[in-house]
Amino acid sequence: MTNISIIGSGHMARALATVMLRGNNPVQILGRDGSRTRDLVESLGPGATGGVTGAAVTGAIVFLAIPHKEVHDAILEIGDSLDGRVVVDISNTVDVSNFDQLTTEPGVSAAEETARLLNGRAEVVKAFNTTFPTTLEAGKVGGQHLDVFIAGDSEQAKEKVSAVAAAAGLRPIDVGPLRRSRELESFMLVVMGLQVSPEHQHFNWDTALRIFP
Repeated sequence: MTNISIIGSGHMARALATVMLRGNNPVQILGRDGSRTRDLVESLGPGATGGVTGAAVTGAIVFLAIPHKEVHDAILEIGDSLDGRVVVDISNTVDVSNFDQLTTEPGVSAAEETARLLNGRAEVVKAFNTTFPTTLEAGKVGGQHLDVFIAGDSEQAKEKVSAVAAAAGLRPIDVGPLRRSRELESFMLVVMGLQVSPEHQHFNWDTALRIFP
């Protein structure tokens, strides 16, 4: 059993919390909107607790379930609570105004930016950016389990994230060092572009990526 903290109270926060609770891992939700956070915690039931962003983080693994543009301020707000923990960056940096470019500088991923902000205070892992809320909460799509691609420079940190993913019935796949998060984020530019394209009306936000077999 691993204590999990999730920063954010949106759709991905709900999906991640559901998945972690399914694996019997207690979840702490910290969000800026106190009412929304409280409603989410109550809907999740036993094993979930909540508070406002800036409260003390209790989880050994912390998921940043917030948009990339909010990560900087969230890390400043959370402060020293992240020291010594595993921090999971799940963000995608696709420019949703046109779905045709990334918002990060060329050659730099959101996860690497997060690692620079933390400056060695925590181990940063990229994971869950290729899963969407509906399918993640369900744990499968089309009768198939979900793959969770994991990148990071700490083998121990990746093992911890892999363990909680596997406990929830997902398949963790170690894709290498944190710099591989560049490819994970870039690939979502292709996927999300297909999902919004009128030429591919059979694609939707209930899709998922999986490697066979």
